[in-house]
Amino acid sequence: MQMETYNESALSNIHAERRRDSLKDTALGLVSTLSFPAIVGTADMMLKSAGVHLVGYEKIGSGHCTAIVRGGIADVRLAVEAGVQTAEQFGQLVSSLVIARPYPNLDIILPINRLTRFMGDGRYSRLSNQAIGLVETRGFPAMVGACDAMLKAADVHLASYEKIGAGLCTAIIRGSVANVAVAVEAGMFEAERIGELNAVMVIPRPLDELEETLPVASCWMEERQPVNIPINIKDKITDVEAVELPDLAKLPVRVKEEIWHDE
Repeated sequence: MQMETYNESALSNIHAERRRDSLKDTALGLVSTLSFPAIVGTADMMLKSAGVHLVGYEKIGSGHCTAIVRGGIADVRLAVEAGVQTAEQFGQLVSSLVIARPYPNLDIILPINRLTRFMGDGRYSRLSNQAIGLVETRGFPAMVGACDAMLKAADVHLASYEKIGAGLCTAIIRGSVANVAVAVEAGMFEAERIGELNAVMVIPRPLDELEETLPVASCWMEERQPVNIPINIKDKITDVEAVELPDLAKLPVRVKEEIWHDE
């Protein structure tokens, strides 16, 4: 006999709905870069610098990527400031914006309130909780060659790849911090040998919200299974006869008489 404790898929959907509702009437922060690895590193720093939520990325072509965060106005300002500094260090900053109270019509039309998640519906990635490495090239052959070199150089897995226009392709690998660092270095050399290397990034400890916004190939996805607890019943259940209980209201009440003696 087995008992299903809870439905994790339903819980995941409930949490997603609650998070979406919590984004209403919150400030909006945007930081744009010209590279996918740069925007992922920028988003990672924004999440770690303030209490904001990462809605996702908006890719409009020609390499332009924008990280979208929501939260309290003070947190959003801190996150955007940290994101701008990070993007400037990469030399990839395009623009940034903070809106304290976005007009409701913006939430309805623009993708600034709809959470982008690749691991919803009760699914999870077998590569979660590992370091992330990104190698971006201009041209598909250079990215394929970099992927091959990275997989042969260290114990890493190719999670997926991303295209953002202007011929830019990004390979996304997962593994331990040391292996990812070795692999990315090998991928850099191979990409430069074949074509043009545009950007690289290593994120040792990604947060959950960052992981949920990164693409993952279907081969790494698995369905969450309910926890089944086996119950062994050793004693045989026998038929029992129902016993009628007496009506307590009709039972005689015995009163105990107490005699007091004056001293």
